[in-house]
Amino acid sequence: MIAATSSPWLSALPPFLVASAVCIAAVPGSMWLARRTGAVAEPDQDRHLHPLPTPRLGGIAMFAGFAVAIAIFGSGITFRWQVLAVTGAITIAMAVDDVLDLNWLSKLAIEVGVGVLTVVLGIAITTIAIPGGHSASVWDLMWLAAPVTIVWLVGMQVSVNLLDGADGVAAGVIAIVAGVCLLAAINRIQTVGDVQSGVVILSGAVMGCCLGFLVFNLPPARVFMGDSGSHFLGVALGVITILGVAKIVVGLSILVPLIALGLPIGDTAFAIIRRTLSGRNPAAPDAGHLHHRLRAVGMTPMETALTFYLVTGILGCLALTIYGHRRIIDVAAGLLVVALVVLVWRNRRRVPRLPFAPVEDSEVQVDGRRAHPSHVHHRGESD
Repeated sequence: MIAATSSPWLSALPPFLVASAVCIAAVPGSMWLARRTGAVAEPDQDRHLHPLPTPRLGGIAMFAGFAVAIAIFGSGITFRWQVLAVTGAITIAMAVDDVLDLNWLSKLAIEVGVGVLTVVLGIAITTIAIPGGHSASVWDLMWLAAPVTIVWLVGMQVSVNLLDGADGVAAGVIAIVAGVCLLAAINRIQTVGDVQSGVVILSGAVMGCCLGFLVFNLPPARVFMGDSGSHFLGVALGVITILGVAKIVVGLSILVPLIALGLPIGDTAFAIIRRTLSGRNPAAPDAGHLHHRLRAVGMTPMETALTFYLVTGILGCLALTIYGHRRIIDVAAGLLVVALVVLVWRNRRRVPRLPFAPVEDSEVQVDGRRAHPSHVHHRGESD
């Protein structure tokens, strides 16, 4: 698939470095803007455990890094300006939410609206390939292309948004998933400059802005990405899969981000089921998310983030087997499993494992302990 003399991953390096540098440089400005507009998460005894008021417009800095990198290095990307338009639109819209704290219905309308805009600009999942005996059968979605694309993008936004509930988790996990998409695209490059080459550049830019943001967001976080950042990442990741990986064989390729995002997607699905069965609005917040449970059993913020990184890395390795990454992925998956086991074992030796039961929205109840405040930081959820 890849010419022997080429190193396709090298094309991701310049946008990675530029996106990271611009994001790092822009974060202080986003913090200043957040304080001027009141987009600040105040500490309290309810849901906000951080000790100091913390700005939450970091998503603006992340988009700035991504946009500059794509503007400079994205000449070969299909729909380059359309990608910047939809990611910029969701960033601005959700920055308004970070300031005004919109209700969940307004946020859903924005999420659907950016999906519609994406389709109008020509970015859509038009076919799905279903694996068969000798070859895949391709189904033309026709009029279903628009709703399928919109649902895909909304699902990506919601999953990343629900993931943003603890310091450093969302940015680190999405950086790993973008790396998985990058490796999947590299293994499908046919010629220099084809659509998969564009995916490599897009993925490199997403990784760069995520890792640049982590300079300020690792525990203890000095800034939060807010809804502007989580929705930007959701749309960017969704568009990457639509433009690149999913254009080969959607039936298989779409499994790459789905498997790699298995943890937040599973947590989101469980949250919806849990709230529905309890007779509550599925969009109502509660303290039953995985990061709440990990903190409740005694994990530190950094250990919680590392647990998410390791599980995402393991799932990403499994996803990459779809694209023929075999030996190195087996080794990587083995090392990640060992690291995860060591982390959990270390935590179990230090803190007894106690039963967990979610109670009110603002608390996490652990039997034998006082109730713990639920969120590690801000309202990182759309709900």
